[in-house]
Amino acid sequence: MSPFDYLAPASVDEAVSALHGAGDEARVLAGGMTLLPTMKLELAAPSLLVDLRRIAALKRIEFEQGELVIGAMTTHNEIASSALVRQHLPALAQVAGGIGDVQVRHRGTIGGSLSNNDPAADYPAACLGLDARIETTMRTLPASEFFQGLFTTALEAAEIVTAIRFRPVAKAGYAKFASQASRFALVGVFVGELDEGVRVAVTGAGNDGVMRIPTLERALAQRFDPSALPAHDIPVESLMADLHASAVYRSHLIDVMARRAVHACLGRRSPGLMRHGGFVRFEQER
Repeated sequence: MSPFDYLAPASVDEAVSALHGAGDEARVLAGGMTLLPTMKLELAAPSLLVDLRRIAALKRIEFEQGELVIGAMTTHNEIASSALVRQHLPALAQVAGGIGDVQVRHRGTIGGSLSNNDPAADYPAACLGLDARIETTMRTLPASEFFQGLFTTALEAAEIVTAIRFRPVAKAGYAKFASQASRFALVGVFVGELDEGVRVAVTGAGNDGVMRIPTLERALAQRFDPSALPAHDIPVESLMADLHASAVYRSHLIDVMARRAVHACLGRRSPGLMRHGGFVRFEQER
């Protein structure tokens, strides 16, 4: 690992000022679940790490003005165990509870995950499927504008994610086929029934990262039932192929996971987590 300077500011303003002063040589440290391993492998060599852990304003879960607001430095475990999240958006609590292992859930943060935008991460699908808004030090962006490709977001230099805003929805469900080694999604499908329509967001499969599937959304808008979903409707040319799974296999998994996610939306009234081999299914009905 290359040498670097370290700063742990006590405020957002101090963090932004440090980033501006260091330019492209600085990196923000949230949970460090991706950044630190890449630094150890010499794939990243920032001259300055700006650690956000001491900034209390970035670590909060509140319900205000009809929205669930989660600070960027809130850990996966804190989201999974939050009474407020379980009350207003239990599907999101269950998504957080299925990320990685215990160590990752106690260290990783929602803001760090969204800023990294790993193509197999769970939160991007949840944010896109719930039409979340991402607040930064400069602006507020809808999830559809925030995610811009593999490991790419709309964040500019010295711009930091500060909070994520979610509107409670009537129904939401998530199903993923998880890698047994990493618990990342080979394919994950989040379905949300919002006031303005149905959203179906897929992670782990797209060549350009998290994506919506309009054909599935239109089918569910007509009839919100797993049997309404068309089979094999995802062009394989748009899907990722790697050592874990082919594009054809991922297309099949989207079919299966979408149906499981809708079943989850229509399932138990109390939030629950059910594992079926590689499958992880999350459900909510309010």
